Amino acid sequence: MTWDTRQGQTPERRIIDPDASSGVYPVLGALVAPRPIGWVSTTSPEGVDNLAPHSFFQIVSTAPPIVMISSMGEKDTVRNARATGEFVVCGAPAALMDRINVTGIDFPAGVSEFDEAGIAREASEKVRPQRVAQSPFALECVVHDIQEIGNAVLLLGRVVLIAVDEILFEDSRVRTSRADLIARLGGSEWSELGPIHELPRIALEDYQGDEHRE
Repeated sequence: MTWDTRQGQTPERRIIDPDASSGVYPVLGALVAPRPIGWVSTTSPEGVDNLAPHSFFQIVSTAPPIVMISSMGEKDTVRNARATGEFVVCGAPAALMDRINVTGIDFPAGVSEFDEAGIAREASEKVRPQRVAQSPFALECVVHDIQEIGNAVLLLGRVVLIAVDEILFEDSRVRTSRADLIARLGGSEWSELGPIHELPRIALEDYQGDEHRE
């Protein structure tokens, strides 16, 4: 049974108290979905190119442009960004899903996920970490701030350059469907873009009331 088959019925709710349960992570991961995947490239002080998928990824601000990566613990991505002050967020396309998954393996710090997964590098223009050559876009970032919140490390980056494949554009507009991006759901579930609906935002002066309002 799916949720939409329950429409019109009184829902049966399972209550989970975060303070009394150790199973919060898988529940939140499945409910806060789909989540975009930031495929994050960093370079260690020793020169090793790291690449890892992060599904706790989002825009924070557009002026200045700030993006956020939340890491459960201080992994290579955070350690390298903290040490060098730079990272790159690349788009995660469906065509590379299996290799994106390989870059999520906890390899030792001296191992490059670019090499293990057979990912081609592309030189960045304003930062040292490499871009993924087969990615539809890349956001070159410098570290804006790093904060520890709960069991997570919050990495905030100011975007200093945006590199976008020309095929994504229709006139001056980026068509997300052309990027063929993937997302994370719960557990081991991943997803691709499904149907896309054009639904313009309604201006207050144009709002005539909702026919479903009681």
